[in-house]
Amino acid sequence: MEIKNLEISFNNLNPEQLVHASEMLKAMAHPLRIAILQELEKRQNMTVTEIFEALQVPQAVASHHLSILKNKGIVTCKREGKKIYYFIRMPELSQMLECISRCACQP
Repeated sequence: MEIKNLEISFNNLNPEQLVHASEMLKAMAHPLRIAILQELEKRQNMTVTEIFEALQVPQAVASHHLSILKNKGIVTCKREGKKIYYFIRMPELSQMLECISRCACQP
């Protein structure tokens, strides 16, 4: 599909922005990644240890999914001493997570 031929307006997003948005959505489109984002949204920032304990998954699995989210610019991290804290990069994603939660609860 050639993006420049789309006749739908996406708030004046250019083709590169549409591709970036699509890549972000693809990165988020995994049950564990959505769960990670929901945890981060609730607690603002968390270490890998806190994430894998909260979700009851192996540390390597949590790290792998965090890496995908980080590479697409959805989460970022900051170091405080020996700990690295992850957090959602854009507060606007909270609205998307709320929408996902509401839509998932529909019969």
